Amino acid sequence: MKIFRSFTLALAGVLALSTLSAQAAPKVILISLDGNAQAILEPFFADGTIPLNQGLGILRTAGSYASTNLTITPSITAAAHIAIATGASAAANDVPSNTFHLVSSPFTNNISGFGAPIGGYTLAQPTAVPAVPAAPTATPTAEPLWIKARAAGKSVVTATWPGGDGVNVLLPGTSTLIQSNTNRTVDYTIPFGASTAPFQKGYNLTASSFSAAPATLVNQLTAAGKTSFSPVQVTGTLDTYFCSTAASVVAPNTAPTTVCSTSAFTGSQSYAIQAAALDTTNDSTVNYDTLVVFNANVGIPSGPFTGPSTGPAYISKPTTNADSTINVNSARFLLEGSFFKAGVTFYVSNLAPDLSTVRLTRSTTTYIPRTKQFGQLLDAAPLANVDDVNNNVGFWAAQPDFRIVERIDATPSTFASYPDQELEGIYEAQLQDFVNFQTNLGLRAIAQNPNADVVMIYIEQPDGSGHQFTLTDSRQSTSFTTNQAGASQDAAKVARYSKYVKFAYQQANLAVDRIIKAPEVGLTSGVPNSNVIVVSDHGMAPFHTAVNMAQILANAGFNSSQVRAVTSGPAANIYISTQGRESNGTVSTNSAATPNYALLQSQVVTALNNAVDTNPFYTQAGTKPLFSVVQPRPLPAAFGTNASIGQDSGDIFAILSPGYNFDGTQNPVVARTGDPAATSTTVLSQPNFYGVHGFAPSGYPGNLMSAIFYAAGPNIKQSSIPLKKVSNIQVAPTILSILGVTPSPTVQGTPLTSILQP
Repeated sequence: MKIFRSFTLALAGVLALSTLSAQAAPKVILISLDGNAQAILEPFFADGTIPLNQGLGILRTAGSYASTNLTITPSITAAAHIAIATGASAAANDVPSNTFHLVSSPFTNNISGFGAPIGGYTLAQPTAVPAVPAAPTATPTAEPLWIKARAAGKSVVTATWPGGDGVNVLLPGTSTLIQSNTNRTVDYTIPFGASTAPFQKGYNLTASSFSAAPATLVNQLTAAGKTSFSPVQVTGTLDTYFCSTAASVVAPNTAPTTVCSTSAFTGSQSYAIQAAALDTTNDSTVNYDTLVVFNANVGIPSGPFTGPSTGPAYISKPTTNADSTINVNSARFLLEGSFFKAGVTFYVSNLAPDLSTVRLTRSTTTYIPRTKQFGQLLDAAPLANVDDVNNNVGFWAAQPDFRIVERIDATPSTFASYPDQELEGIYEAQLQDFVNFQTNLGLRAIAQNPNADVVMIYIEQPDGSGHQFTLTDSRQSTSFTTNQAGASQDAAKVARYSKYVKFAYQQANLAVDRIIKAPEVGLTSGVPNSNVIVVSDHGMAPFHTAVNMAQILANAGFNSSQVRAVTSGPAANIYISTQGRESNGTVSTNSAATPNYALLQSQVVTALNNAVDTNPFYTQAGTKPLFSVVQPRPLPAAFGTNASIGQDSGDIFAILSPGYNFDGTQNPVVARTGDPAATSTTVLSQPNFYGVHGFAPSGYPGNLMSAIFYAAGPNIKQSSIPLKKVSNIQVAPTILSILGVTPSPTVQGTPLTSILQP
């Protein structure tokens, strides 16, 4: 009887905790894993890379998932995330790419898709008398789900989700407001971080770079609890840079215009960076195994340190795996006293015991913006959240940096002498640190808002790794500067890159797992207590050829002051400088004029349709068109829209054929296998990375553009049979349906009622 009573009380306690957890858990948690391709992910379930009791495996087992999730056209990050949030296509929500031109702005100005007006704006009338400026629209063509949700009394939290940033959108090149922050305001938001000078850098050191440390430094290390069993060695000043301080704030609610710099400026303090070498193994052998990076202006404080402070960066030597991949160690280093709580991360990729070879790397300086986000003005409301993140999560982490792997940090590159495996190891260390940081940031947002109705979290991986390491096509060269394609590919590099892609998917999955199992969410009988929906914005595919779009137009004889292209991935919006539309437009819409809009548009369409690749190694059969989509803006000239062309889409919208990408052109250009030597007019060349997205999703070979869709929770049905096809524009109406909120009339997608509990 006593045992039974104890069991009953214990069971009652568990049930009470489960009920409390379910009541406290956010209603819906939407997580985006950037670039997670269903076609790449699916085999990872089969081989155990992604366990069924972890992360996406839990959602797959306890809920519903789709074998295909159609993203939008173009399948580009900013456009796709706005489509997910609005339930409307890129043409409808007027965010057609990562970077594009707002047609009311001066002709050469662009805008980031992450900071562009959602649902458009009222166009300027530059030829009216007096001229009428662009302005916010009273009838947006799309609106994010948080507008209807908050109007219904629901609370919405965003952790670096594009669009939920509280910015005031200005027309590029002007001070004209075209979208108020009220359209982009949620109950709690954290802006995406930024980077600034000093930028990434490698330090190639030898024994001659070090000398005996002074007694003052040794004593500081001893006070910090650090012992070296060989004499402490220290470098001279490796770098000096400067950051703004609180003293540079000249009025309330203002901030310095410069975050950090390699040159002194008014209101800045300096950081003189040195590194000390320690031998922490008591083995009677000179065996330096740790570097300590510190600000010589301060020395080495002993701690303990309260966030965001980190103290000196202590970094141990790397280890090498049997397959030659390197586990690079790192440490974060706050630039103590900087107004923006800026910081860097240091990496040790090679540390010889005798210091004969030491390779130390510094990341780009990172911080969370306090004044601007993607070039737009931030509202003051998120600043308390920024302070909270800096103090409790830490300064913004360094994002995986392709400039390091590709050795394009400087001319000449400071990474020129680094072996590939060391640079790849640095990237992997950055990947793990950044995913952990973004996960911690999302968890902090949930902890601060446990009763939120919707939490929207963005995770950057596996997108970055997909771009860097999707080396899966025999036509790709395994050397950026020489031709190592086909039978000449480096098989070991192909194998390493495959491992790196797998690691990125594992890390993204661990992020999902940590969020599901957080105390504010948790599981009851294997089912998340929140409705957890995980999607991606697009898939990922290999490409073998970089395409110079500006050169295509130049070779066809177009004047760049009249016709120019803005590209993202394989997608291009080509704009014509049009009178009565751009504030400085030059091309007439009158068909009698020469040139005129319709004539130029027709000529561009012809030029793109005539663009071909004739190299049989890449086409695999004769001549291949470079473009799979060439879509002109419909009449009336310069202002027409349709299902494919939005208000600020190009006058011609184009997408390259699979295997081709506008990004990745090297300088100087590197000729492809079998091509003649590169010249100033070369259009097709060998790129310096491997993965791409942005193609039209439907029918892409191997379903590689398909995003993912996984969902489980109290309102989600469990089904072992995957949905054959869903669409990312169905996510917003599905979330609103769970909340019992009527979606906006601008929503094009329909709720996924088949997966919802009655």
